[in-house]
Amino acid sequence: MTPRHFLTTEDWSRQELQALLDRARAFKQGADSSRPMQGKSIALLFFNPSLRTRTSFELGAFQMGGHAVVLQPGKDAWPMEFELGTVMDGEPEEHVKEAAQVLSRYCDLIAVRAFPKFQDWEQDRQDKMLAAFARYATVPVINMETIIHPCQELALMMNLQDRLGQPDKQKFVLTWTWHPRPLNTAVANSALLIATKFGMDVTLLCPSPEYVLDQRFMQAGQANAERHGGSLRVSHDIEEAYKDARFVYAKSWGALPYFGRWDEELPMRQASRHFMVDGPKMALTDDGLFSHCLPLRRNVKATDEVMDADYCVAIDEAENRLHVQKAVMATLLENSN
Repeated sequence: MTPRHFLTTEDWSRQELQALLDRARAFKQGADSSRPMQGKSIALLFFNPSLRTRTSFELGAFQMGGHAVVLQPGKDAWPMEFELGTVMDGEPEEHVKEAAQVLSRYCDLIAVRAFPKFQDWEQDRQDKMLAAFARYATVPVINMETIIHPCQELALMMNLQDRLGQPDKQKFVLTWTWHPRPLNTAVANSALLIATKFGMDVTLLCPSPEYVLDQRFMQAGQANAERHGGSLRVSHDIEEAYKDARFVYAKSWGALPYFGRWDEELPMRQASRHFMVDGPKMALTDDGLFSHCLPLRRNVKATDEVMDADYCVAIDEAENRLHVQKAVMATLLENSN
């Protein structure tokens, strides 16, 4: 049987995602003390650094009776190639085709964190490393962040439901914020996908059209909104976007038309420092909440005032990562039996 993976929430219905959220909530509340990973293991491959993702996956597996093997290709595991037909006379020592098959013989789950190379978006948007693991593995594969971050999506939606109840038709603002260097669009892509899938009225706030997200995710978000009764629009007007918002979600990302040519983008990015989330902007909302995936540079992306306010629920979202990932691991294991 072909294993079912957790690569993107677009592969899962709203009802299926809600089942994951309900299960995560049971873990969080202590209502589910089962150990569905007893005698099971997960390989965690980190091609990029991590604090919350690594800690929550390792602890989640342990708390459910399982064991996590952490591998960092290029550090404590062989550097890896993922293109077929490549003459491997460079740095990579191992091909993902063998690595995925071998890990599938050892472990019951495989999870992968592999950021874009930030050189060619047409290449990076294909998400080749994750796709290769999903193709060659014979056990379920989990996306721990590539060009999207589906585990963060679940933690965000759990936060939204815990604080706002039913998210449908509530105003959700996904705002770009300044950062001294261009960052991955993964969390922004994912916030757009999950908020629209759960019927929210989503405003993507960014400085200019250059910062609009990849059309694949914009189109998926629009389709989600139409299917689930919400809406999606783009705004470049800070005051208009914040007005009456129920939830503000901040993230910085690089402008895709300048992908790989960041020096050219820099003046435009530097001119948009005023997009930082601050108290006066939050005062425009309808008693709105604020969150961020973390890590966050204080007084760059958001002010101390915002981060220390009662309406900031970023720590709750970070805690939710543990519970939603337990739900994902447990569900994938059950589905693969």
